[in-house]
Amino acid sequence: MQKNQDRYRDLIHKESTHPIFRQKLTFEQRTADTMTKFGGSWGFITLFVVIMFFWICMNTWLLLERPFDPYPFILLNLTLSCLAALQAPIILMSQNREGERDRIHAHYDYMVNRKQNEKFKSC
Repeated sequence: MQKNQDRYRDLIHKESTHPIFRQKLTFEQRTADTMTKFGGSWGFITLFVVIMFFWICMNTWLLLERPFDPYPFILLNLTLSCLAALQAPIILMSQNREGERDRIHAHYDYMVNRKQNEKFKSC
């Protein structure tokens, strides 16, 4: 279903005449979109859980003599905080740009519906 929505959105953007749909995305915008798509996927969640499980197991059982991050896992907390601090603004940038596109598309839909309604009233 997601692929159909993406195809529909791409079709709308390609056919739209508004400059925002025709603009070429910068490297930063493409990167933010890619990170947002990955950060909001089951693949990211699975990878995240596996890495955390590995980290905790490694420091709890495998490195009993000298764990590099003992039980309260302070280094893990720092890493997770840094990830959240970097990921949140990147996702927001991507969502803001997508919201702007959606508002413009909704305005176009409204104008088309209004014009169609005027046609029906005149008949």
